[in-house]
Amino acid sequence: MSKANFGENYFASRERISQVVKGIKQLAHDTDTPLGDSLSSSDGEKHPANPFLFIVCGEVNAGKSSLLNGLSGLELCKVNSLPETDRVTWYRYGAPPRNIHTSPTLEERFRPIDFLRDFNLVDTPGANSVIEGLHETTQSFLPVADLILFVFPVTDPWGTATWNLISALPQESYERFAIIIQQSDQREVADLKIITEHISDLALKKIGMIPPIFAVSGKKALEAKRDGALADWTIEESGFPAFEDFISRSVCDSPERRATLKSWRSHASVALRKIEYRIEEQARSLANQNYFLSSLEDEINEMREQLVSRLPRHLAGVAEVFETEAVWVTHTLSKWLNPFRSVFRIFVGDNTGSRIESLFIDRLRSAVEAVAESDGADIVAACRSHWDALEARVTEAIGAGLDAQGPIDENLAQARSRFVQCIGRAAHQAINNLHVRKELELDLRRRNLALKSFTTSTLIFLIAGATCGILGYKSLPVVFCCIAALFAMGGAFISLITRRLITRDFQSSLLNTCGAFADTLRSDYEDALRIFFQDYTTCLNSIRKHLANKKLTIEPKLARWHQLFLTLKSTEQDW
Repeated sequence: MSKANFGENYFASRERISQVVKGIKQLAHDTDTPLGDSLSSSDGEKHPANPFLFIVCGEVNAGKSSLLNGLSGLELCKVNSLPETDRVTWYRYGAPPRNIHTSPTLEERFRPIDFLRDFNLVDTPGANSVIEGLHETTQSFLPVADLILFVFPVTDPWGTATWNLISALPQESYERFAIIIQQSDQREVADLKIITEHISDLALKKIGMIPPIFAVSGKKALEAKRDGALADWTIEESGFPAFEDFISRSVCDSPERRATLKSWRSHASVALRKIEYRIEEQARSLANQNYFLSSLEDEINEMREQLVSRLPRHLAGVAEVFETEAVWVTHTLSKWLNPFRSVFRIFVGDNTGSRIESLFIDRLRSAVEAVAESDGADIVAACRSHWDALEARVTEAIGAGLDAQGPIDENLAQARSRFVQCIGRAAHQAINNLHVRKELELDLRRRNLALKSFTTSTLIFLIAGATCGILGYKSLPVVFCCIAALFAMGGAFISLITRRLITRDFQSSLLNTCGAFADTLRSDYEDALRIFFQDYTTCLNSIRKHLANKKLTIEPKLARWHQLFLTLKSTEQDW
């Protein structure tokens, strides 16, 4: 027997609802949703996944075991001419196969047979058995059975003990029982008709109604189901098609079972709504926490803007440093341009312009970095104070502690170091962009040409005076030496005059570029501040990661909820 024979649509619906209920319970656990009694059955209501319970009653050798074998399509129960069943036997699904003696009158037999997943079978000893306690055990199954089958052998359909059981049934059980005339293959069709009519009359007299009556052969049904598709004629002869159709209609399609599925679908719908509210609550909480994170980022941006607003004061300090260094480097240039050094560089080469520029860049960069160090200390103090006040707020708003990538002081120290380096590089580049040595080198070149002319003339006249002295001229050496002295004095005068002019123009040029330098440094200073606060905001990455993980957990849960909802809604179309 297969589920297709016994209410295929019902089993499909039951399976889907059972899977939905299982999925809802798992999703409720994953979302921390208390379901309460949303998926609890009402009083007396069976769980939809519970197997159907068939109980077979009849006198000794009525063919009860053969009937169960015919239903299952397996030789589940032993069949013998002598009584084989001396206690109530409950066949259930389970692996490995085992027999458990629950009581002296009840034995549970677990078998790994798919049929038993959905149908539990209870085989009872003969209704006329005299074993003590068997009648009470049998009676305990009757109120909970989905189908009660009273079996009469075709050779003796008047068994008193069985009719006594039928007469003792409460009226609410009338819709759940049928009478089976077993071993129908031993009688002709006409005889079966007479026996059926007789049993109908007897039932009408005893209980006031005629229950469903089926004449079947469990032996032929078992043979047919073993032979499969080649045994269509045999299965028809067994009388089982009508009997199994009755089972499908009266049990699998029964209003009670349908009502149970409908009730559980309602339970599942209530539970899904609770989970939906919980997921929405978590989503709102996550949105609020993301808003809190955005507010923290806004706070940090506001801190940065406040520091940017203080730039004029900082740049004034930078301009002051620039002016101080410009004056100092001008004095240094003046020393390097004294007449003796200037004449010496005529012969060895003059690199005064590049040396002055390098000296100015190095000193100015160091001075600007010192200012940046001071500013960086202020920024670090502000961030550290902000961080100290942040932890309690984060714990309250998000429920997770702050966990920076490393110690906060170390992170801020690294950010400060990068800030100073960035400002230093910007100062270096800003000075290079000013081309401070361009005009200086042009002036130095003109000065060197003039000094070179005077020095050359002085040397020429000295050589001429020496030559005349060697040749014995008495007055000419004095004349040439006097002229040489005049050129030397002229060169010295030119050297002093040009030194003053060059240093004055150079200092003036530097001071005139002070504003341009400060303006150039302004954007670089803002960029350095932005980088500093970007480094600071990385300390919030633990919060971002925490919220991202929460989002990653909520989205799959929401997808699972939608899938369960659609599956549950689709079961409404089954009836």
